[in-house]
This record gives sequence, structure tokens and C-alpha cells, in this order.
Amino acid sequence: MSNVENILGSAQARGTQNNLPYAGALTPEETYQLVNEGQSVVLVDVRSRAELELVGRVPLATHIEWAFYPGMVANPDFAAQLQAQVDKQSTIVFMCRTGGRSHNAALLAQQLGYGKAYNMLQGFEGDANEHKQRTLINGWKHAGLPWTN
Repeated sequence: MSNVENILGSAQARGTQNNLPYAGALTPEETYQLVNEGQSVVLVDVRSRAELELVGRVPLATHIEWAFYPGMVANPDFAAQLQAQVDKQSTIVFMCRTGGRSHNAALLAQQLGYGKAYNMLQGFEGDANEHKQRTLINGWKHAGLPWTN
């Protein structure tokens, strides 16, 4: 069994354990390995443009906003943009700030017929500590994975 198969198997087991309606859930480290090793793996960052500009971006990610800043108004064209940019046969991993919007995007993708839709747990910034600070507990940045300003 390949590393990609092992990672996807773990993600699918997490999905089953948590009753997720889509393919599964990945850690940031697993996501990074998949994108680098897997063929037809697409990482879709659903954060707002403002988040990308102010907090940082993942260079290898496709960007489709789930909601627009300010006000976090839902993107009415998200489904159409996703279908135009990502083949339904691809393994698709959604990421956001902490894992909430990406969960919703994975759910929508599954409903649109993406059979290999995954959520990246923890998101780009991860969980907040007792002082409401992020990137100190978990997430893409905390794991030391590649990102730029």
C-alpha cells in the first residue's frame, strides 16, 4: 500500500468515526504529503481574499472564496467556480482558517458529485488558545508547512 493510500485510508477512517458525509478528514501534514505525492490531488483554500492578503497563503493551493469580506457574505457562485476549476474525478481537499468553512465546502462538493472530497482539520491558523491567539496550537502554519505573505 502506498503512502497516499495510507493517508487516505486514515482520513476515511476519521470521516467514518465522525459520521462525515464526505470522503474524510485530513491533518495539515497529511494534506501537504498528499498534494506533493498524489496525482490529481487539488488543495482548495476557501478563505477570503482579505485573509490571504493579511494572514498568508499556501502557494500550491487553488483559491475559491466561500464567503466575501467584509461581512462574510456567502459566495453565490462557489459551486459554479468549483466545477469550472476542479475535475470531479480529482481528490479535493478543502482548507480554511480553522476547518469550519472547509467542512461546509467539502459537504457541498460531495453533494455536487465529488466522490473524493476531504476537509483539512485545524485549517491554516488552527485552534485559538485561552488568549484567542491562533497558530500556537495546531494548523498549517503551526506545523511549519510552506506558506507566503
